[in-house]
Amino acid sequence: MAKRGKKYLEALKKYDYLKEYDLDKAISILKEIAFAKYDETVEVHMRLGVDPKHSDQVVRGSVSLPNGTGKSVKVLVFAKGEKLSEAENAGADYVGGEDLAEKITKEGWLDFDKVIATPDMMGIVGKLGKVLGPRGLMPNPKVGTVTFDVADAVKRAKAGEIEFRVDKTANIHAGVGKKSFEDEKLKENILALYDAIIKAKPAASKGRYIKSFYIATSHSPSVKIDAQSIQR
Repeated sequence: MAKRGKKYLEALKKYDYLKEYDLDKAISILKEIAFAKYDETVEVHMRLGVDPKHSDQVVRGSVSLPNGTGKSVKVLVFAKGEKLSEAENAGADYVGGEDLAEKITKEGWLDFDKVIATPDMMGIVGKLGKVLGPRGLMPNPKVGTVTFDVADAVKRAKAGEIEFRVDKTANIHAGVGKKSFEDEKLKENILALYDAIIKAKPAASKGRYIKSFYIATSHSPSVKIDAQSIQR
């Protein structure tokens, strides 16, 4: 276990970190134990009852958080022709084609949070897989980031749409807002993600689907949530 600082250890004393709480209480506790002086991101961490080694048990998708993420999202769009102006008019921060791909490969430029591409640009974008893939930035039709409707995709990204994907250890990690959000707004965002993950349950998943469910801020300890208490 990593060595923890004094403030982290003090935060642990304020609640029972082994206990499962309902979502309202968990959010309340998290607000109390978050000690960083800046407005931290609130994160959801879920362990799922799936085996990601099997393609039919991979859980991934996207969800629009009703109250946004609390941060400005820089959107890059790979397109050509009239789709370039459509993306610009929708609010994309960067639009282009081979010029942007070259900037990424040759200059290591990564000053963006979301990448959207039209299907006819995937020949260029596909070559960036080794750079964008590990950072979770690779466009994918399954989550709506490979599309000819670039205007809608850009607007959704700007409004707070996030992507989620189970990792090799069957965990999902996602930011769902900021510590400064009102409790109810945080709750709405967390439930939106929860619902999306439930809907994305693979048919091949057997037994208990949500194995563990935690929320935390960037630096705080985690608070465990009783998933059974969430009635939807």
